Amino acid sequence: MDKVSGKQLRITFKIIRACIFLTLMGGMLAGVCFTSILLAAKWQGAPSVRVPQSTILYANDGSKLGETDFGEKRYWVRLKDINPIAVQAAIAVEDQNFYSHHGFDYRRMAAAALADIKAMAKVQGASTITQQYARNLYLEHDKTWKRKWNEAFYTIRLEQNYSKNEILEGYVNTIYYGHGAYGIEAASRLYFGKHAKDLNDAEAVLLAGIPKGPSGYSPYISEKKAKQRQKTILRLMTEQKMISKAKAENLKKAPLAYKPLKNRTAAKTAPYFYDDAMKELEKKLGMTREQLATSGLRVYTTLDKRMQRIAENTVAHTIRTGSDIQVGFSAIDPATGRVLALLGGRDYEKSPFDRATQAKRQPASTIKPLLYYKAIQSGFTPVTLMKSEETEFQIDDNGDTYSPSNYNGYYANKPITLLQALALSDNIYAVKTHLFLGMNKLVSAAKEFGISEHLKPLPSLALGTEPVRPIEMVNAYAMLANGGKQITPSFITKVTDTAGNVLYEQPRRHQQVLDKKAAFVTASMMTGMFDKDLNGYTSVTGRTISDRLTRTYGGKSGTTSADSWMIGFNPALAAGVWTGYDKSSTIDSVEEKSYAKTIWADFMEKALKGEPEMAFKPPKGVTGVYIDPASGYTSGPGCAAKHYTYFIAGTEPADVCFGPEPSKKEKEHAPARKEPRQKKWWDKWLGKKD
Repeated sequence: MDKVSGKQLRITFKIIRACIFLTLMGGMLAGVCFTSILLAAKWQGAPSVRVPQSTILYANDGSKLGETDFGEKRYWVRLKDINPIAVQAAIAVEDQNFYSHHGFDYRRMAAAALADIKAMAKVQGASTITQQYARNLYLEHDKTWKRKWNEAFYTIRLEQNYSKNEILEGYVNTIYYGHGAYGIEAASRLYFGKHAKDLNDAEAVLLAGIPKGPSGYSPYISEKKAKQRQKTILRLMTEQKMISKAKAENLKKAPLAYKPLKNRTAAKTAPYFYDDAMKELEKKLGMTREQLATSGLRVYTTLDKRMQRIAENTVAHTIRTGSDIQVGFSAIDPATGRVLALLGGRDYEKSPFDRATQAKRQPASTIKPLLYYKAIQSGFTPVTLMKSEETEFQIDDNGDTYSPSNYNGYYANKPITLLQALALSDNIYAVKTHLFLGMNKLVSAAKEFGISEHLKPLPSLALGTEPVRPIEMVNAYAMLANGGKQITPSFITKVTDTAGNVLYEQPRRHQQVLDKKAAFVTASMMTGMFDKDLNGYTSVTGRTISDRLTRTYGGKSGTTSADSWMIGFNPALAAGVWTGYDKSSTIDSVEEKSYAKTIWADFMEKALKGEPEMAFKPPKGVTGVYIDPASGYTSGPGCAAKHYTYFIAGTEPADVCFGPEPSKKEKEHAPARKEPRQKKWWDKWLGKKD
């Protein structure tokens, strides 16, 4: 046997000494690190254990409209208000050494690591209840080293600053039980329709098994797996001396009666409005939907529950059962822009697409008041005359033409006033006005009225061929009703946090953006659609609903082959209805064509029932006179007809109607307007002579 040389002994001794030194240094370094972590955790103090809370929305009367939780129902209950078996079962299956460790179960971690090595895969978890609680409170469920470090640090902070029972209470109130239920109280209500303290022991044990994998162990998904999981937990509880074997056997056999799983969306009040309010909340606060839904906010909305019910009932009773026709409805307070009622369709469950705020439809003749506002602002008056006749418009010097037609091919074949053209919805008059003013005038008017869509300056724009959002059209009419103040459709008046601090409040002042006088004259002209005194070559467009109305309203209807509109207002309320088909179907029957007007008339009358009558009050610089609707002359003694009409002061007609023979020979154009200095291509269809 070879002797060990002195040199080899010295080398061996040095290696051993180095290992001892490194071990001591490593131990000291680990001790310093561990101590530093403990000190840092202690220095930072108790971490917040506030869990996400449901955000609650209120209607404008202060009553609860609903609550949003991003799919997370949470109800915090004290540990003493939970069936003790439920708590014991959670400990048995998740962390049997919970009361003896300080946040980490090192034996369990070692056993799990060994099992993983043997299986060459992740087969066993070792997270304690404290670790899981830390993860639920503060972290995402990704699998990065950063997340694991943060989880460990929060675990230490929790163990240093909270008692075991406080940690356990937090855990059972935050763990996920599936189907949007977080915490044992929410799970108890979801699965068994009872409070956590009222659970029987069999129910309590079954619930304890769900958090391991809600997508597999939920009895709604697989009752067989849920029961197998229950048996596993009962075995663990007997092994840990929590219950006897006899009791475990009895609990395995105990029948379980589950509460039917319901679709919570269906129970939501005014669901289309609710969605729009949440979208506005996102924009105002700059938060994600999940953040909003779980921040415990108090959101005060503009919804008037009574008006919402009226709108829903009116639509349901008006549109024939079985019809596929859809509806987009909104009601707005003209003074504030607050949306008081909204329907985005006939059935939210079948189609959550909001046809009031998301759809883009051709507004048809409802665009004309915006055009005529610009005309009044540009020098037209309610009695400006232009000829209504079949016309082929030469729209530029290149010879391009446009040939619109009136409804059913009816024409006056003589000059009519702007007032009558609006009441009868004369298309020829509208296109003439549009081309005379310049097509960009209507484009700019739409922007002034809050229309966000980019409209193309086409001849057909005067007849509403460019799609817009229905709620924006209603808002535009509300601006005519309020005298031209800028408003936008709003769903929220105020938002506060859990402490009552105001995070957002709707501004009360609104800027004047329209010409007050032109806006008022336009609004007053719009009452003509219900006045049968303005009947001419055809009847006023509101004749079918005028007998239903007991108040003074301004409004305008519009139709295309696929759209039917009615928008109107009085000083207190503006509302609009669009009806049509989502797909490429046309509105053919007389009944379907009447839906929009009928819904609007019935809603306005019921919504304003019992409210005092509010009159349209002219601003300074506007004067009213009686006129003869046919000629546009001031109505004098003996004149056959008269209609009270407002004018910007100084533009009222100079001629007077005394009877069959007017004071002056009727002219084709009155009042006179300055002729352009140079002859233009439109002079022919305007009827101007050399």
